[in-house]
Amino acid sequence: MEILTDYILQFGDLNKQQTDLIASKAKKLDLHKDDYFSEAGKIPKQVGFILEGVFRFCYYNNKGEEITNYFVEEGNFVVDYQKFHTQVIASEYIQAVTDCKILAFSRKDWEDILNTIVGWDKIEAKIYQKCMTQAIERRSPLVSEDATTRYLSFMEEFPKLINRIPLSYVASYLGITQQSLSRVRKNIR
Repeated sequence: MEILTDYILQFGDLNKQQTDLIASKAKKLDLHKDDYFSEAGKIPKQVGFILEGVFRFCYYNNKGEEITNYFVEEGNFVVDYQKFHTQVIASEYIQAVTDCKILAFSRKDWEDILNTIVGWDKIEAKIYQKCMTQAIERRSPLVSEDATTRYLSFMEEFPKLINRIPLSYVASYLGITQQSLSRVRKNIR
């Protein structure tokens, strides 16, 4: 729970009573590799804080191909925030890439925190802004780079992930085929 508290305190000041309230609302949840935390076609019901493991955001394009859009690892929140916040049907899946341990907050518990802690809306907005900024910074360069540069950027941005996630997900995230990724990896060695 301390890791969650430390993370939240980066974005605003809370007293012990407030952090205890947040802790009381969190439910420990274990997800196995390939389990979904949130599914396309459904309204997201939870916010999660990752204690262990890696999640990916993915969707299917108009050709039915699975596209990995983003990875989130431990020490971060995982949620389709826009859809959770507005209670709209999600268009992406959030899937456990590894076995994961998270602290999960139901919609009701998240709203209880919002309605009880003065200034939580500002903290929440800062957390969301940080998550969005990270996502944009990690994705934007990939659009204009060649495959080798994209892979090197991926390794720099996600140094702990390369040996933890399937290469098919890495290739999908980079927008290249697995064969191309194999060639890139071979040429780098």
